[in-house]
Amino acid sequence: MMSILSQIIIGLVAFIHLYIFWLEMFVWTTVGRKVFKTIPSDMFDKTKVMAANQGLYNGFLAAGLIWSLFITDGIWSKNIALFFLNCVLIAGIYGAFSVSKKIFFIQGIPAILGILSLFL
Repeated sequence: MMSILSQIIIGLVAFIHLYIFWLEMFVWTTVGRKVFKTIPSDMFDKTKVMAANQGLYNGFLAAGLIWSLFITDGIWSKNIALFFLNCVLIAGIYGAFSVSKKIFFIQGIPAILGILSLFL
């Protein structure tokens, strides 16, 4: 079984990705404009479908992390959590290089903390 610390961190990472999922899938042209201030205002309507696609992927990451919290076999639970945390970390690294370093701090650092917590 995972430690309480691991479960809390994984839950936090899942929550971050549920929030991104909600932003990109459902409120991209309204709340998204306020959150993603570096994107020109005229681009939100043009990129609505693309953002929804990205949001869907974030939803999958959140679902996998949440799933890992409900698996009763400790080894499987840890392995599933590691897989999805590594996916989040890779996305955070890619986002830092391709879009903004801020993405690494929002996605990558919490994923690293989750990964480390699983090995403590």
